[in-house]
Amino acid sequence: MSVIAEDETLLKRAVKYLHKLIAEKQANSAEMTRDEFLARVDEGREQIRRGEGLKMLPNESLEDFLNRVG
Repeated sequence: MSVIAEDETLLKRAVKYLHKLIAEKQANSAEMTRDEFLARVDEGREQIRRGEGLKMLPNESLEDFLNRVG
């Protein structure tokens, strides 16, 4: 780290790379915090409570279910 801190060119490259990593993380919607995940679980439970949930039919394959609801 001290080598990077002493070289302005390396420091600028490191900052540019860190900005790129941050942008990629923000662009990836699959990643979420624990609190975001738990909020989505709570919202799903609330939807089910209101009767808005989706259920697979008995003996229905996952592919058939996804085709039906998708």
